[in-house]
Amino acid sequence: MGSVARTIVQHIRAWRGRRPAGAVIFDLDGTLVDSEPLSAIAWRQVLAAHGYCVSDAAIRAAQGLRFAESYSRFALAARLPPLDVIWSDYSELLYASYDARLAVFGDAVGTARRLQADGVPLAVATSSQRERLNRTLAAVDLDGLFTVTVAGDEVSRGKPAPDGYLTAARLLGIDPAGCVAVEDSQTGIDAARAAGMPVLAVSRPGLLRPLHGADLLTDAVSVASVTGLLGGSARAA
Repeated sequence: MGSVARTIVQHIRAWRGRRPAGAVIFDLDGTLVDSEPLSAIAWRQVLAAHGYCVSDAAIRAAQGLRFAESYSRFALAARLPPLDVIWSDYSELLYASYDARLAVFGDAVGTARRLQADGVPLAVATSSQRERLNRTLAAVDLDGLFTVTVAGDEVSRGKPAPDGYLTAARLLGIDPAGCVAVEDSQTGIDAARAAGMPVLAVSRPGLLRPLHGADLLTDAVSVASVTGLLGGSARAA
């Protein structure tokens, strides 16, 4: 082997040695930001304008789904205008509330910032479409925190299918088994499990049914809880 070839091989080996052993992929709504109550208010107002008094249970059942899938569920119970009309009305109300009072969950965001500082690759995999994803991150100054972001309208199937998580792992260049998913919904837990990832589930206030199927269930996201699973996934990968 010539000197140039040996140098190239040495660089490749050194790069491989520096690659992170794993990554962390966060859900967005309900995990990083307290957007679910604002979404529920927007849905209630939009649907009420068309004569549909939606129940809390129906709204909860739609959490974690893509907008089109939520719309389809509500359209089974009421005669609604086309999806694009509902989206226009809904997003106008939602974004106005974001500008006024969208808050982050300090436990999850603080954990993400500490992991980033430690060199852990971070991603977001959300059911929200790209427009809403970008507006959400901008509203709470989270732009630039995540190496990869995957929106619900960028994959063939939304949660509970694994497509979003698998896409995030592929874009990060890390095997799915080496990624920890952080979720707050049953739909999201099921998606991450289907992707072959260990799951940290955070139980937020107002949860109607206990979450199940996660590797760890907690009331607050922490660096210790994430890295505990990250170490396990790296050893298993």
